[in-house]
Amino acid sequence: MVMRLRWLVVLALLGSATLAWLALTPSAALREGPLIVFVPPHEGILGIAARLGEADVVRSRLAFLATAVVRGVPRSLKAGEYEVPRNATTWTVVSLLEGGHVRQRAVLHPEGATISELGRVFEAEALAPADAIARVAGDKKFLAAQGVEAPSAEGYLFPDTYQFVRGMSPEEMLGRMIQRMRAKLTPAIRERAQARGLSVHELLTLASIIEREAVVKDEQRLISAVFWNRLRIGMPLQADPTVQYAVAKERRALSRADLLVDHPYNTYVRAGLPPGPIASPGLGAIEAALDPAPVQYLFFVAQDDKRHHFSMSVDEHNRAVARYRRMRSSEGALVRALERGAVAPSDASPRMRTRIARAKPALERR
Repeated sequence: MVMRLRWLVVLALLGSATLAWLALTPSAALREGPLIVFVPPHEGILGIAARLGEADVVRSRLAFLATAVVRGVPRSLKAGEYEVPRNATTWTVVSLLEGGHVRQRAVLHPEGATISELGRVFEAEALAPADAIARVAGDKKFLAAQGVEAPSAEGYLFPDTYQFVRGMSPEEMLGRMIQRMRAKLTPAIRERAQARGLSVHELLTLASIIEREAVVKDEQRLISAVFWNRLRIGMPLQADPTVQYAVAKERRALSRADLLVDHPYNTYVRAGLPPGPIASPGLGAIEAALDPAPVQYLFFVAQDDKRHHFSMSVDEHNRAVARYRRMRSSEGALVRALERGAVAPSDASPRMRTRIARAKPALERR
């Protein structure tokens, strides 16, 4: 009987020593480099152990369970995505999960981006499916809870870089973006909008069109002036980005048929502002909508891939359009000649090389 007890004690000590060794040495995979592991919400301690074992984050599931019990934290481990550092031991892994030191994912929502584009970014970052983002962005209860008096969150998400973690819901992530826009729309901005006869919704709608039309910031107030001048006389805005939004072409070229589509967002066939924003405007575009340049322009046309030519009369505008089309045709011919080998890059003059470099990005978007 005594011998049996001695053997049990020896076996217990050996078992404890083995578990301690397993808990204090990194797995083979972690000796090679860091690992990413995701612990879903509401996962039990046994499920977490199994998940960590399958990912080769811990050497032994039993050693992980024993470590959690010894530390008194089996019910305190937090869900989320973790980046486990190289050579981390099981003891370190338990510390990570206990402290909730989850991996942050930076998500850039640039000025002029749409909810559709944002959804693809979320999906690529494994934060949420694109269709879930689209669904929540149009959910009436969610919008009401956020104080958005519109059928969609389009235009109400402030463009910025955000830090999100896996496991957050679409409601949490979009809600944070909406609240940031709300913070940027200060009482002073709201008062200025009201003085111009604009609701917040109309302000964001106009600003979103300015954002999508302007490439360089110093043209935003000029483009705003064109739209304000047209609104005053009841002239359609004729803004290509609104048609792209209507026919779901985003940033692609439009056809003549597209410009004739009968759609509430087609500002070629309907006067006034469209029903809502077409993208997320930045503060610069919002300011431009409230403070248009003091000019009488009614028209503008791209003169290259960044800047526009502004005109007060239709005749001047048509001449500018003709010049632009001739320039595009000439630059396209230069690029095609280079591609055929009819002209060697070394034979081109500095001015010609500049024109080719300017033409290529524009032609590639066609």
